[in-house]
Amino acid sequence: MGYTTYENIVTEISEGVFTITMSRPKALNALNRATLEELDKAVAEAEANGNAKVLIITGAGEKAFVAGADIAEMSGFTPLEGREFGMLGQRVFSHIENSDKPVIAAVNGYALGGGSELALSCDIRIASENARFGQPEVNLGIIPGFGGTQRLPRLVGNGMANYIILTGEMVSASDALRIGLVEEVVPADRLIERAREIAKVIMKKAPVAVRIAKRAINLSQDVDLASGMSYEAEAFTTTFATSDRIEGMKAFLEKRSASFGGK
Repeated sequence: MGYTTYENIVTEISEGVFTITMSRPKALNALNRATLEELDKAVAEAEANGNAKVLIITGAGEKAFVAGADIAEMSGFTPLEGREFGMLGQRVFSHIENSDKPVIAAVNGYALGGGSELALSCDIRIASENARFGQPEVNLGIIPGFGGTQRLPRLVGNGMANYIILTGEMVSASDALRIGLVEEVVPADRLIERAREIAKVIMKKAPVAVRIAKRAINLSQDVDLASGMSYEAEAFTTTFATSDRIEGMKAFLEKRSASFGGK
């Protein structure tokens, strides 16, 4: 059962998992301005929904996760409109990256350009065996504009990021796993099931600790080691003030499963 009706995406919540499916089949789920705005609203809805614990983002159909930004729309942009479009994509993907709730990308096919950048903004990436990744923007006379030049090097290193972005070549699912672009590759018919399995594992953990850990990991990309360690120390201290910490340690000592309340 859908949670909210949109034109270009489909949302659903089931057993604590909020799924966002990119759904523009005629355009291989390409990102235009309307789709980006809907995605932003859907993430905000998930964040506001107390029953939603983990988000999964995937694509409709078997061919594409998101085949890129909508070139038909971009082809008529002025430089100013191009800047506004890039800033919109960056804002939406930063919203995903900085969400308090964990976000899993279930990459079911082509993840090119903006589609690859969307996957990069998620916390965990699971790919089907037929997934393909790439940043082909140089073929169009542009560069990645939704964070690809910044997030990709942080994930796979400068050398590999240069190779992917400067050649514009596609990366297979198996190579994506080898270089650390994705965390796991599974058969296509197991993709959503596996993403949901991971989501359910995360949901069993202490919610406050999960939220704080995600923030600390994200911060590590933007500060020096000493500053990151200082933040971690304060965040670690904060967890000792939670009821979940008391319950988690008590359950461990009593050799039982913890029952976390998220406080």
